Amino acid sequence: MIDLYTWGTPNGRKASIMLEELGLEYNVHEIHIGKGEQHHPDFLAISPNNKIPAIVDSDGPGGEPISVFESGAILIYLAEKTGSDLLPSDARARAATMQWLMFQMGGVGPMFGQAHHFLRNPKEVVPYGQKRYRDETGRLYAVMDDHFENSRYLAGDAYTIADVAMFPWVSRFEWHQVDLSEYEHVKRWFDEVGARPAVQKGMAVPYLN
Repeated sequence: MIDLYTWGTPNGRKASIMLEELGLEYNVHEIHIGKGEQHHPDFLAISPNNKIPAIVDSDGPGGEPISVFESGAILIYLAEKTGSDLLPSDARARAATMQWLMFQMGGVGPMFGQAHHFLRNPKEVVPYGQKRYRDETGRLYAVMDDHFENSRYLAGDAYTIADVAMFPWVSRFEWHQVDLSEYEHVKRWFDEVGARPAVQKGMAVPYLN
């Protein structure tokens, strides 16, 4: 059994989508980040950077429990644990998957997150910050749009953990003031991935949020 510690954020929903895609049984533990529950010592013992998501797998390597934090690491761990094709074994396909996963982790997540911070109900309007992160968000969408013109999914013809990681962030396009219709190839990908039952179920976790 896997225990998922999460909240209704894009990073949190990467993990729940992945668990649903793999058909793994899991328990959901809500970590209400608005109330500071991510700073509780019990959670810090699992996720020392006080960020969700985190998992505890009672049947980890060697049959011993293991905790994993950082959303990208969780996706890789779960794919390798189950031998899933969501992380291809072919070297070229795996490299393609990993580079787009890193594109999400190192680019899309941080930049979209900063766009949310400066553009969505800011405590203080900072024009420089708004322009910087709006422009960078648009640039990243353009990179994806160009790529999706000739690629069904991020890593090619196969749906992978890179798509799992990207979808919850793109799903908040209104938060970063993007008109998805301006990126027709991203929208095509978004609609296709969003129709997957596991994605729909994972996006609803935690259920009370």
